[in-house]
Amino acid sequence: MASKNESILIMDFGGQYSQLIARHVRECHVYCELKSYQISAEEIKSSGYRGIIFTGGPNSTYDENAPKCDPKIFQLDIPVLGICYGAQLMAQTLGGKVRSSDTKEYGKTEIECNTSSLIFHAAKEKSICWMSHTDYISEVPHGFKITAISESCPVAAMEDIKRHFFALQFHPEVNHTQEGMLYLQNFLYNACGCTAEWQMDSFVKETIKSLKITIGDKKVLCALSGGVDSSVAALLVHKAVGKQLTCIFVDHGLLRKDEGDQVEQIFRKQFDMNLIRVNAQERFLSKLSGVTEPEEKRKIIGEEFIRVFEDEAKKLGRIEYLCQGTIYPDVVESGTGEAAVIKSHHNVGGLPADVGFEGILEPLRDLFKDEVRQAGLELGIPEFLVWRQPFPGPGLAVRILGDITEEKLDLLKDADAILREEFASAGLDRRVNQYFAVLTGIRSVGVMGDGRTYDNTIALRAVTTDDFMTADWARVPYDVLEKISNRIINEVPHVNRVVYDITSKPPATIEWE
Repeated sequence: MASKNESILIMDFGGQYSQLIARHVRECHVYCELKSYQISAEEIKSSGYRGIIFTGGPNSTYDENAPKCDPKIFQLDIPVLGICYGAQLMAQTLGGKVRSSDTKEYGKTEIECNTSSLIFHAAKEKSICWMSHTDYISEVPHGFKITAISESCPVAAMEDIKRHFFALQFHPEVNHTQEGMLYLQNFLYNACGCTAEWQMDSFVKETIKSLKITIGDKKVLCALSGGVDSSVAALLVHKAVGKQLTCIFVDHGLLRKDEGDQVEQIFRKQFDMNLIRVNAQERFLSKLSGVTEPEEKRKIIGEEFIRVFEDEAKKLGRIEYLCQGTIYPDVVESGTGEAAVIKSHHNVGGLPADVGFEGILEPLRDLFKDEVRQAGLELGIPEFLVWRQPFPGPGLAVRILGDITEEKLDLLKDADAILREEFASAGLDRRVNQYFAVLTGIRSVGVMGDGRTYDNTIALRAVTTDDFMTADWARVPYDVLEKISNRIINEVPHVNRVVYDITSKPPATIEWE
């Protein structure tokens, strides 16, 4: 891919913001890859990276088991930017000193920077940034000069302009750092010489071209969930090989209101795909009957999804390729080197690679979620599907606390549809990152008309987030919440109470189960 000619390596030292760095580099239209700090200088050299970014991390550089990079990296004549732990590691490796600080810096901090520095070009002399460190650089290496300070940090930034080495003790990638994107752009464009080649229209065209060559005249099978990842992956393959692709849409009955019909309408009629819709609601509900434990629900749904998919695949005869909607966070979230494992991913319901396929196609493997959406728009997928709310694989089964029944599903679908309609009407559907209704399993006393009721409680959940690893509850206007509550109670049978969840993540998770 031509747009990968300008590639940045992000070396992960276990920092919680590592993916955020990568996303922001991509937002600057520069391709980047997130890899373990254990990568060798030889591999870096052969890959032709334009620049390297060291991420933060939880360790102290002087700890016995602290992650260290190959010191030969500093001899490759490639610009390097160290962030937080990465800055301290750069200092220590090149002969500087790092010490534990008596004054810990955490949170918003004012820095004073030298605007003649390459990194701080066109920046303000004083600005707010996000600090998160207990150690500090007490002595800079030979050839470096200090380019920023804070009240408690004598080296908030340093650079060796001759060798193009730069270090920031703070985190430019988080929103709290006011001019963080400018600092990253200065590194990418001015230090590394990148020219913003990473464009989504090029990615789409070149991916379709590559898929044509890879697939040839062979057949492809795709599990289509209707979510943006599997939809974009399927459409890329369809654009490449047309009717050689068959999509299986397993409708387990746990989707949101009318979603199954919408998926079928778009892909069968608008895009003329080979689409098999398997209406398996009764089969799934039978398996879930009486099950209340969330993890057991997930396992049953995942296992049954595989069984249904395999049953349908066998009817189609020999198919050489399986297409999956794997995206970049799925690849890196399972851990890079010594970095902590966030979670393991099993795409499309955990489909096994040994079902008899010749190969696996993952056309979105290099993309973050926001890039997948851009690709979807380039391909002509309707906006409402591209911007579809994040939805758990087990669907509404984990938004119904307790056992699953058809009656409960119908009730929650109606309540959730009202929530989504009113958010769209109020212009909140793009401003709030995730929102949904939960059937809590709680029944309470109410008064409706002249009679006493004892009915269900619906909880509304809405959050704002940049990365879904942390999230804050959304400050939804009271009049919007009031309208949603009134509509649910008046239009959805057997609901007499609506509550709003005002818990952030952490301590809560976004989903209730």
